Amino acid sequence: MHGTGIGVARSSDGGATWDYQGTVDGLIPPGTELPATLWAPDVVRIGDRWIMYLTVLGGRRTDWTGKAEIVQFASHDLVNWEYLGGIDLDSPRVIDAAVARCGDGRYRLWYKDEARGSNTCTAVSDTPDDPSSWTLEGVAIPGRPHEGPKVFRLGGSYWMIVDEWRGQAVYRSPDATGNWVRQEHRGGLILTAPETVDGRAVVGRHADVVPLADRVPLANGVPGDTSDAGTQRALLVYFTHPCWGGEDIDTMAPDPRTHLSHVRAAVLEVRGGILVCTEH
Repeated sequence: MHGTGIGVARSSDGGATWDYQGTVDGLIPPGTELPATLWAPDVVRIGDRWIMYLTVLGGRRTDWTGKAEIVQFASHDLVNWEYLGGIDLDSPRVIDAAVARCGDGRYRLWYKDEARGSNTCTAVSDTPDDPSSWTLEGVAIPGRPHEGPKVFRLGGSYWMIVDEWRGQAVYRSPDATGNWVRQEHRGGLILTAPETVDGRAVVGRHADVVPLADRVPLANGVPGDTSDAGTQRALLVYFTHPCWGGEDIDTMAPDPRTHLSHVRAAVLEVRGGILVCTEH
């Protein structure tokens, strides 16, 4: 899908139900070819602001080409966003940002670099609200192409999940600075068949993770950062394409149903050192 905005839904009951709030204004960087394509925001609480790391492409395309970059915005209320600038990652095609604070106290940005084998690469910063502060480190997860990295801490370890288009692959690190080891349980994959359509397994795709733990409120009632919490359970939110069989975009039938997505959730737990989905 190209020419897309960023949608927002709001929950007042802890995520049991959601109300659609429309799309976010003000997320198109200056000079972007219109209509703009906006993908895969990662929103992180840093200091007294929310920082959004957003994938931006210029124009609406019919194939997976064109320049793609990751840019930063800041907000105090999750409604109004200030453009901070683009991140120089030395590549014409970078998407799917994920940002977290690591065990060494520094922040890292993980992302898909389509010019480097569609693998997960990483950059590091001590001032992650400054787009010019990121320094490249290299490839974090090599091998089979994938996208949509997400890094989080659970059960005393750091975990990374990536979308391999056949389920989510699971990796583990002691401090998230590197040394990622693929989980061996069930081939290192989760969400391989959270739903089925006409007897065909539909896999879980690009996901986000929220630790299920007591949060420390700030003075204004906004929940604080729990990225360092050694919790045992987390909410995994992901999407599926129930009417798309996974064929190449240029061979897809012109059927609007192929654009349909389901937003779903599962509960993650660490059991005996293994990350597992306990509910779908």
